[in-house]
Order: sequence, then C-alpha cells, then structure tokens
Amino acid sequence: MRLVLLSGGSGKRLWPLSNDARSKQFLKVLKNDNGMEQSMVQRVWEQLARNELDHNSVIATSKSQVDMIYSQLGSNIPIIIEPERRDTFPAIALAATYLYSVEGCSSEEVVAMLPVDPFVEDHFFSTVKGLESALTEADADIALIGVKPTYPSEKYGYIVPRRLSQEEEKNEYYTIETFKEKPKQKIAMDLIDKNALWNCGVFAFRLKYILEILQEMNLPIQFEQLLKQYHLLPKNSFDYEVVEKANHIIAVPYEGYWKDLGTWNTLTEEIAQQVNGKGYISKEVNNSHIINELDIPITLIGLKNVVVAASPDGILVTDKESSPRVKELVQDFEGRPMYEERRWGWYKVLEHTKFPEGNEVLTKRICIEKGKNLSYQIHYKRSEIWSVVKGEGVLVLNDQLRPIRAGDVVNIPLGMKHSVRATSTMEIIEVQTGSELIEEDTFRYELKWEKILSGMMIPY
Repeated sequence: MRLVLLSGGSGKRLWPLSNDARSKQFLKVLKNDNGMEQSMVQRVWEQLARNELDHNSVIATSKSQVDMIYSQLGSNIPIIIEPERRDTFPAIALAATYLYSVEGCSSEEVVAMLPVDPFVEDHFFSTVKGLESALTEADADIALIGVKPTYPSEKYGYIVPRRLSQEEEKNEYYTIETFKEKPKQKIAMDLIDKNALWNCGVFAFRLKYILEILQEMNLPIQFEQLLKQYHLLPKNSFDYEVVEKANHIIAVPYEGYWKDLGTWNTLTEEIAQQVNGKGYISKEVNNSHIINELDIPITLIGLKNVVVAASPDGILVTDKESSPRVKELVQDFEGRPMYEERRWGWYKVLEHTKFPEGNEVLTKRICIEKGKNLSYQIHYKRSEIWSVVKGEGVLVLNDQLRPIRAGDVVNIPLGMKHSVRATSTMEIIEVQTGSELIEEDTFRYELKWEKILSGMMIPY
C-alpha cells in the first residue's frame, strides 16, 4: 500500500501565524518527546517512521509550500507539486496519476490519502495499515477511517454505518449506509443518534477507481498530461466529488485520540505553555494563551478564555470559542506573506512601500543557516543591497566568488546573477528597489551549491 499525505490549504483559521506559504501544519507550536518545538507535519512524519510507513509515503502540495517541507523534513522527501490550488479532489487525482504513470504502480495498488496534520496517537497508523486488507476483503470502492464524535460538529463529514447482521459484526469494518459532508448542527445531532462516526479525512482505494473517474471525465491518466489540464479538474473536495457518489463504502473504526488542530481553540488545547514568545499572563487570567512571534512583549490582565496571536502578518485577539470566525474576517486580506521559512532558512519582511510614481521598496531580514545557500538567480525588475549583520559566507556575483562577513555591504544591480552560501549562520538586511517586487521576477539557474561552483548553471 502507498500513502499520499495531502498538504494544502491557506491556513486562514490560524491567522496571523499561518499564511499562504506557512499553513497550520508548519507552525512549530507543539513539543516532541524531548521537549523540542515541532510542527504538525514533523510530528506526523515521525509517527510514519515509527510505524515503518515513511518509505512508502509521498507528499502532495502546492509550489508555495515546497521550501517549507524541505526545511522541516529534509530535502529527500518525495513531493508531488500541484500547479495550482484546486481542493482535495484535483490533488488526489493528480497524485493517483503520479503513482500510476511515474512510479509505475499497478492499477490494482491500494492507495491511502490522508491529511498531513492529524493529531493522533501512534496506533492510528496501525488502523491506516489495516485499510488495505479491509478494502480487499469487502471488495469496496472506498475505505474510510471513522472515530466516535464527541459533539455535533459542523466541520467534519459523518459516516453512518448500515445495521449489521450477526455475521457482519465479526468484521473489522462497517459497511456504510450514507455519508454526509459537513452537515448543519441539527442534522449532525440526528446522525450521531444513528451511531454515525466522524470521517478522519483518510481515503483508501485502488488506483483504478480514480483513474476510471478521470477517464469518464475525458481527462488523461498520465501525470505530465494531467498537469497541463489540471485547470479542467472540478474545483471540489474529494468528499463531495467522489465519496458522496460512491456505491460501496466501508469504514474501519479507530478507537483512540483524534483531533483536528485547525482552529485556535483546538490548537491551544495541545500547547503545553500558556506563553510562547515574549509575554506575560497575570495570575487571575484563566484558560488563555499568548503565541507571539514579534520582538515586543504582550501582556494579558483581567481576561479569560482568550487567545492573542501575533506575527509579522498581524495581531489577533479573540475569545477561544469565537476563534474559528477569523477565517471569515481575513479571507479577503491581500498582500505578500510577511514571514516565510525556506529550505535555506527564513526571512521576515520589515517594511514594504509602494510609491505613487510606481516604484517599490521592500526591506527584509534574511537568515541563511550554516551550510545552506540561496539559489543562483537573477532579477530583471529590481536591484538589491545586502548589509551583512551576522556571520560569514561565500558570495557569487556573475560567476565571481569572494568571501563576505558581518559589516560588508553588497550591491546587486538589476540583471546580475548572484548567490551566497553561509559558512556560519548569516543574517542579512536586504533592501529591494524596483518596479515590481514579485517572486515571478526571480529566474533561478541552479539550486545546489556544488553545481553553482562547477559552472553547471542550467536554467529551470
């Protein structure tokens, strides 16, 4: 069985720490067994490794999250890159064609799709392993994992099992009578009365089941061809597009801890410390959290049940119960992410100004970790000035190498190829000036430092 982890979403429910480039699964707000900070995706990948599933797993994600995944999990993680965000059905369809036409998997191969950020116990992945045998034994179209609901939530899909015969009760799975995606609260209460389970967001099927759906849509089942026609796939969730229309669905029950940490009220239940970052909470404040990525302190006095989250993208002050509403309020916010993690380190936007006459100035603080390097790149719409404030490294300007260190200032005119490798962790204040300061103005010749040095600068 192969596993595909779906890493998508814009993370609006955990604004302002999450943004288009740093969705909720990348926030380092949890603790591992050694007390070190870790993200949801790091936690899940460790669990996959402990269950010997990591070697059969691949991550499907968008272009904007690739650097973040490499930064947190390492550069050897296999990735399928979606050309654009189009919900879970297109992502799963593309992953299916990748496994079939690129990896050479049989159309009879059982594949499990699961979110990259479930907060579960390790034995959840033993249940994932059991999906293959359950799907085969039942000869079902789709196998799901269900967990007993704790309240009538409107956020999850509901699996209603069919009344079982005495013989069927011996099985390790339920045959599903109906599946309802994100019902209103009253309907959810009725479904729970019918012994419905929450859908954990895991889907297992034979590859041919999805490949046949694509063929019925007159879409290709070859990965490279589907990439070119990706915009033609319905922008819909897998639940609505496939699961609700399937004829034979089974569910394997999971009896253990499961939680979606997609809102501030649920996430803070798993955060050990009340204060993360600079801040102070007075003694009378109950059930409240500060998550602060800014360099200025935050203080809470005389409050209860609140979350204060602050990042370069903004500041949120909310009652915990009301925190899921933040997605509605910030969905129209525009502008570039003010903080991003990259494969080489991170950057923080300090200031971005657009002048009436059309030119722009963008100031960043950039950290390049020891041994890492920026890509060998060129810009046609901007110049840059770097002021090195920490560390030392090797600079490349138009194929010429020279050392740089704290105190140096580097001028990079428009149209000049450049890169830098940190021999010790470096921090740089970068000032960009130009007519259009966008990521699309970065033309990369090479990523790997060894190839930069060897002169093998092949554009990509």
